[in-house]
Amino acid sequence: MANIYKIKKGLDLKLIGEAEKVVGEYKPAAYAVKPVDFSGILPRLAVKEGDQVKAGSILFVDKHHEKIAFTSPVAGTISEIMRGPKRMLLEIRIKKAQQDDFEVFETKHPSKLSAEEIKDILLRSGVWPGIRQRPYAVIADPEKEPKAIHISCFDSAPLAPDYDLIVHGHGEEFQTGLDALSKLTKGKIHLNVRTGEGVSKVFLSSKGVQINYFEGPHPSGNPGIQIHHIDPVNKGEVVWYLRPQDVLTIGRLFLEGRYNPQKMIALTGGGIKNPKYYKTISGAVLDELLDSQLKEGNYRIISGNVLTGSNIGRNGFLGYYDSQVTVIKEGDYYEFLGWMSPGLNKLSASRAFISRMFPNKKFDPDTNLHGGERPFVLSGQYEKVLPMDIYPVYLIKAILAQNIDKMEQLGIYEVAEEDFALCEFVCASKIEVQAILRKGLDMMQKEMS
Repeated sequence: MANIYKIKKGLDLKLIGEAEKVVGEYKPAAYAVKPVDFSGILPRLAVKEGDQVKAGSILFVDKHHEKIAFTSPVAGTISEIMRGPKRMLLEIRIKKAQQDDFEVFETKHPSKLSAEEIKDILLRSGVWPGIRQRPYAVIADPEKEPKAIHISCFDSAPLAPDYDLIVHGHGEEFQTGLDALSKLTKGKIHLNVRTGEGVSKVFLSSKGVQINYFEGPHPSGNPGIQIHHIDPVNKGEVVWYLRPQDVLTIGRLFLEGRYNPQKMIALTGGGIKNPKYYKTISGAVLDELLDSQLKEGNYRIISGNVLTGSNIGRNGFLGYYDSQVTVIKEGDYYEFLGWMSPGLNKLSASRAFISRMFPNKKFDPDTNLHGGERPFVLSGQYEKVLPMDIYPVYLIKAILAQNIDKMEQLGIYEVAEEDFALCEFVCASKIEVQAILRKGLDMMQKEMS
C-alpha cells in the first residue's frame, strides 16, 4: 500500500507566466558547462581553447574524486574558458559542430551488468553528477553506498515545470534508468509523487520502486522535505536523490550507448510573451530564445525558479540542474512609504497587506527587496514555512557562530539551500539564509571528510 504524507507548513507563491503545455524545439549554436553549478568540487581542466570535443568527451574532473568526470553535452569546439577572481573556473563554452558526434559507451541492459560496471559507465560518461546526496547536498560520493535513493516526481516551486508532461512517452528510458539505479543500493528506490489525478503512468507503472504520495504547499516537492518525512538522514548515513530528467539521461545512456543530456525546460514568468516548453540540451545558451520571447523592459533572467535560481543575464547558459527559466521585472526603484500602502498587488506572506485577502490572486513580482538587511530577530516566520522537525533560526545562528557540534545537533545533515528558500522569502530581517546555509554545509563537509 502506498504511503501518503500530508505537508501542512509551507507557502505556495502564485505568479503569472505559467508555461502552456505546448512544446517547441530550441537548438542554439553555443553551450556551456559551469563548474559553479556543482557545490563542493574543485575542477581540474582536461581541455583548452580550440580543442575539438564529442558529446561525452571529458572537459574537467573533480580533484577530490578524479573518477567523477564532467563531459561535453554536444560535439564541437571549445570556444572560450571563462575565469573569475583568483582564476576561478566559471564556464567552459562549446560552439556546436554541424555534425553530431558521440563518445561510445556500453549498451547492455543494466540487468546484465554489475554494480561496479554501471557505476564506471556513469562516471566516465559524465552522467554521475546528476546524482546528488544528503548530507551536504553535493554530488554523490561513488565510494559510499546509499541507504535509499529518492526521486521527486513533482516540483512545487513557483511556475515549476510539469514532470508528467516531461516524462510522457519515455517510459522505457525511465525504467531503464531505474534498473541501473537499483543496482547501486540495497535499500529502496522511492518515487515521490503528488496526490490527486493526473500522475503520469510512467511513474505509476514503474517497477522495483516504492511509490509515496505527497500533498501540501511548497516545499512539498523538495527531495529534502520528502526524505525528512520518509526516512531522515542521521549522522553517518547517506541518501541519494535525483530528478526524473536525470533518470531519463541515465536510461538513454544504457539504451543508446551515448551521453545524451536532452531535457525539456519551461520558459516562464511575467516577462515572457508566450510561456511554454522547449526541448533543448543541457547548458544551452538562452539569448536566441529570449530574443523572440522577451517583452520590452528591464527584466532579470533566472535559470531556475524565483526562490532558488541564478541570475544569468540575457546571454547566460541554462544551469545543469535546472528545468525552468523564469523572467521577472528588475526591482530597480525606490518606493516612498511603501509599508503604508494597502498592498493590493504586493506578493507577501505577511497579513499586513490587503493582497492576502485574495488567496487565488496571481502576482507579477519584481526583484525589489523593499528594505535592507536588519538585525536578526526571532519572529517565528521561518517555522511556519519549513515543514521539518528542526529549529531553523538556531541552525542559522549556529552556522554564523561556526559551532560544528550545534550544527550537527540542529539537523544540518538533512537540509539544503532550497529547503530554506521560503525562510529567506519571509525573513523580515532580509538575511541571505541560503548563502549562509551553503557556507555551513561546506564547513561541515570539510570538517567531517
